Amino acid sequence: MIESQRPLTAIVIDDSAVVRRHLAELLTAGGIDVIATASDPLFAWPKMAARWPDVVVLDVEMPRMDGLTFLRKIMTERPTPVVMCSTLTAAGAQTTMQALAEGAVAFVTKPKIGLRDFLEDTTNGLVAAVRNAARAQVRAPVRRSAQDPSAPPANAGRPATAAATGAMVETTDRVIAIGSSTGGVQAIETVLTALPRTTPGIVIVQHMPEKFTAALAARLNDVCAMEVKEASDGDRVLDGRVLIAPGGRHMQLQRSGARYMVSVRDGPQVNRHKPSVDVLLRSVAQHAGANAVGLILTGMGDDGARGLLAMREAGARTVAQDEASCVVFGMPREAIRLGGASEVLSLEAMAGWIGGAAWRARTQTA
Repeated sequence: MIESQRPLTAIVIDDSAVVRRHLAELLTAGGIDVIATASDPLFAWPKMAARWPDVVVLDVEMPRMDGLTFLRKIMTERPTPVVMCSTLTAAGAQTTMQALAEGAVAFVTKPKIGLRDFLEDTTNGLVAAVRNAARAQVRAPVRRSAQDPSAPPANAGRPATAAATGAMVETTDRVIAIGSSTGGVQAIETVLTALPRTTPGIVIVQHMPEKFTAALAARLNDVCAMEVKEASDGDRVLDGRVLIAPGGRHMQLQRSGARYMVSVRDGPQVNRHKPSVDVLLRSVAQHAGANAVGLILTGMGDDGARGLLAMREAGARTVAQDEASCVVFGMPREAIRLGGASEVLSLEAMAGWIGGAAWRARTQTA
């Protein structure tokens, strides 16, 4: 994170001279010192080496080296907050998900139509994204070797339906609820890829706009042993399944007898977010109580802090990610301050905690 006493610095990397000029003017007008611009990463690197910026504003499609390759280079050699600013379509959403998973802190959509208006609009979100990114603690993503025998095979042995035995019905009657925001794409992938397909059902709210949550779910489904999908109204919460709240809609847990399912509905923003972590966690507290575990991961703001407290008061085991492993410590810090977290753990310890907490909940009711 940068020190607040000195000006925030940034570099803008985009192959369009017009885009570079307008973005630099927007940032400068917003009080950010644009120390350099470059048309591609190969031109940018020596400029950055001469004076390293606090934040990198990076396009995706560029000559000689694409933005994702350069993002990996930055995160490997000198992890730095990166804001992706690119033209995205529904088909290209997976690229943005990959960028976030590789360590980018945020993204700003650069439209194909009305680009000039966007570039001249001081409220297009770029200045806020850069300022927020500067407060993030970034680190190189943990990369699993393709030959790593401990990595779970994608989609291996995934159950199509809940088993009919009594023991499996008992494990289905458990819920793991996770909330995250800035830095959450990377954090969620770290946790989920370490979990076996026998893990009780997981429900997740990650602050993301519409369409991007579907791409996130698709990406995670490819690399996790569990089934991962964007939630639809009425989806069952099952062992081996992860449901991610769709962008632009709230997700709540509901109960019918021994079965849990999710409700996906529109509604007003809560804590300035839709989906909201608080909306999900409060419903988990109400309908699952001590049969649930709750996690608050990296993120800005306080969404989820009160919901996690409600879960703990309802008897659930709860945990917040520690500051050292967070990209942004805002949401976990508020959850800890309110007393919502019964434990504080590093990101790397989360998967083991999930398995242990869920196992203790089962044995206590066996």
